Amino acid sequence: MDIKSLLSDVAAGRITPAEAEKLLAHWPASDLGFARLDNHRDWRTGFIEVVYCAGKTPDQAATILAQQSKTQAALLATRAEQTHADAALRAIPDLEYHAQARILRRLDPSRRVDAPPIAIVSAGTSDLSVAEEAALTAETVGHTVNRFYDIGIAGLHRVAAVRDNLNACGCVIVVAGMEGALPSVVAGLISRPVIAVPTSVGYGVALGGFAALLGMLSSCAPGVTVVNIDNGFGAAVAACRVNAGTPSSQ
Repeated sequence: MDIKSLLSDVAAGRITPAEAEKLLAHWPASDLGFARLDNHRDWRTGFIEVVYCAGKTPDQAATILAQQSKTQAALLATRAEQTHADAALRAIPDLEYHAQARILRRLDPSRRVDAPPIAIVSAGTSDLSVAEEAALTAETVGHTVNRFYDIGIAGLHRVAAVRDNLNACGCVIVVAGMEGALPSVVAGLISRPVIAVPTSVGYGVALGGFAALLGMLSSCAPGVTVVNIDNGFGAAVAACRVNAGTPSSQ
């Protein structure tokens, strides 16, 4: 909830004090018994509260989203399975479900960030679920996203071909499994901030993404920021915070 806009609406007579009181009734928190919603996280941090569906029943996830929809236009739920989506869509029909990324979301068309695009780069098609989690997350809070998929270093010419496109973005998220080398290559070619996401993709001693994680943490390209394995959501939040401070004219 944007408190400044709400107060402006009251001052201008667009809504009554009584209507504003109803809107503020659950601010800053709503207690649902099994969950306590942080209704002023967006106002406090610049990023909406997001529902993590893993470990929640479909009804719990749907109830949280329905309550959130009373105070925020943009909605986002991560790691949502089809059962979560079915329950949530019954409560909020205008949600979108993206099965590959396991994302449930509702966009706010009025929410646009005045900043350059965020680039999402994936090494291979096997990394797309994590890459799309990052892309859809950033889009939900108003950032423009440019996707550059399947440009891993097994064909280095593919990375070089998009170098100028990546430099035109405000921040670059690089998603890769196997040995996790792509973020180092990208960071050595461009001047933009690079956020690396290791994925649990790879053979044998890839160890569920641990090899990629260690490779990214040990990058010889200075300044690469690394998030946890398969954490496309966390990378997107970090990229949004970096990108929000970058003028769109840069």
